[in-house]
Amino acid sequence: MKPTGERVFTQESGFNPTWQRHVASYRLTAPLLPQGRVLDLGCGIGHSFHELAPRETVGVDLEPGALEGQDRETMAADMRDLPFAAESFESLISVHSIEHVPDPANVLSEVVRVLGAEGVAVFVTPNRLTFARPDEIIDPYHYIEFSPDDLRRLCQPWFEEVELLGLFGSERYGELVADELAKLHALLRKDPLRLRRLIPRGVRKRLYDRQLWRERQHPDPRGEQIEVADFEMRDTDLDSCLDVIAVCRRPVRTR
Repeated sequence: MKPTGERVFTQESGFNPTWQRHVASYRLTAPLLPQGRVLDLGCGIGHSFHELAPRETVGVDLEPGALEGQDRETMAADMRDLPFAAESFESLISVHSIEHVPDPANVLSEVVRVLGAEGVAVFVTPNRLTFARPDEIIDPYHYIEFSPDDLRRLCQPWFEEVELLGLFGSERYGELVADELAKLHALLRKDPLRLRRLIPRGVRKRLYDRQLWRERQHPDPRGEQIEVADFEMRDTDLDSCLDVIAVCRRPVRTR
């Protein structure tokens, strides 16, 4: 697997806050999933799938290298074209993956196809209103970023019930996020005309990776103290959450 600044594959070198945020997403949403087979969509290296036990999980990621060594069934596939039979899963979880495709409705179409009639899908994605800039996608690995209303609009046509929740961080995690945003805004002020928009996506990815790697080689000691307990899930004040969580129940198949 080619390491990038975007993929979370270690707790070391400044990655711990993001690692713990991912683990928290699995741990906090697991009680919302029914028993039975779970599809872990865009699973990466699978560092959190054990949080779904004792359910059987199947991991899917576009990058085959990310799946190596996982102690479960895995499949390298595009989430818009899943290699599974209809109604073959009782539930699905997607943590920080739906934002990585330009046509997320095609993902929802496949999700609905592979879920059982009473299936539950959970999508966790960074909140556009609090991540980087609300009016511009800075992360070159993201195609679409979602506010709570955006995610609801995406999911509602595909499910009978869509419940929105938010992932929130502790005060000490918030301090880290605020410092990172301050650095980002200082960097962006050097390009007031937003000429960065003219740079090809592939080049922006390489620049983004280089910048993140440089920063994470000198980690903030405060970040090393972050743990799963620094996160909570609730259904209030969603516009200020870190991640938006859509809990989608009972797929709609009459499309």
